[in-house]
Amino acid sequence: MGKTTLVDDLVRKLSLKTLILSGDDADIRELFTNVSASQFRPVIGDNKLIVIDEAQRIPDAGLGIKIIHDNFKDVQIIVTGSSSLELAGKIKEPMTGRKFEFFLHPFSFSELTDYHGFLDEKRLLDQRLVFGSYPDVVVNAGNETRILKTLASDYLYKDILSIGQIKKPVLLEKILKALALQIGNEVSFNELAQLLESDKGTIEKYIDLLEKAYIIFKLPGLSRNVRNEIKKGRKIYFFDNGIRNAVMGNFLPLSSRVDTGALWENYLVSERFKLIANIVETLRPYFWRTAQKQEIDYIEEHQDKLFAYEFKWSSTKRSYLSKTFSNAYPGSEFKVITRENYHDFLGES
Repeated sequence: MGKTTLVDDLVRKLSLKTLILSGDDADIRELFTNVSASQFRPVIGDNKLIVIDEAQRIPDAGLGIKIIHDNFKDVQIIVTGSSSLELAGKIKEPMTGRKFEFFLHPFSFSELTDYHGFLDEKRLLDQRLVFGSYPDVVVNAGNETRILKTLASDYLYKDILSIGQIKKPVLLEKILKALALQIGNEVSFNELAQLLESDKGTIEKYIDLLEKAYIIFKLPGLSRNVRNEIKKGRKIYFFDNGIRNAVMGNFLPLSSRVDTGALWENYLVSERFKLIANIVETLRPYFWRTAQKQEIDYIEEHQDKLFAYEFKWSSTKRSYLSKTFSNAYPGSEFKVITRENYHDFLGES
């Protein structure tokens, strides 16, 4: 739904004569077999914009797109795919230096606020923490659980398994569940390997694939000035709370859950990542922890200054900036993010 709506809007705004090709069609897949410029010329005609949808289903998509790009200089090309991992594998090498890549995130807080209005979207906070912000989920109230189970089955497993690099599907599911349970905590590949009776190399490979498929993302640890700072650490979050809960098979309301704090942290960090992806300035995100377990949930570095954030679901819990951190990084700013002020955190740049 999301990419189709976006492409339709782009085509309308560009107002160029457009040819739309779909990788779902057998004759289009055949068109990209043994390709040449002369083969494409009568198909392209006088069109100035070519949209290739579901390009991951075309075996030789990358080479064909490169030929169009190199031989039809006045033609613009938009390529979309439902499987980001498979699409990247098909066009990355042939189109190196010739493309701009965009990942279409689930709806952001600011987008939903613009649509629903600020007050109504804030009233839906509990809903977002449990069911997330995928377009189908948002626009089909009452069917969230069914849609998320389908998404988890088709998107998390079928698309990744189709790449052919996953030899142990059961291990993939176990890794996802283990990561879902560790939201907000530092993730050790060695500990995961021991827990899941696998080896560190396989765990790292599977997590890398999950990250390339935009299911999870890593948050690195900040380590510069303090001798006992955790080095080479990382936290791992899900891009969407609903997918995280689908992996767990848990869609209970917040009042019946013990993981509300983890859901709150995953929501805030994933929403902040959406915001960073859409702004021009370079913000480098981290978390911070020492061997003595002093920690800060989330940190951003912007123009050589650090901004530290602590996430609290309950605004009655007090939180202070660690003296170890403030002494090591003087001039840093600190803020506690709660349900009362989170909208500022998700709307500021």
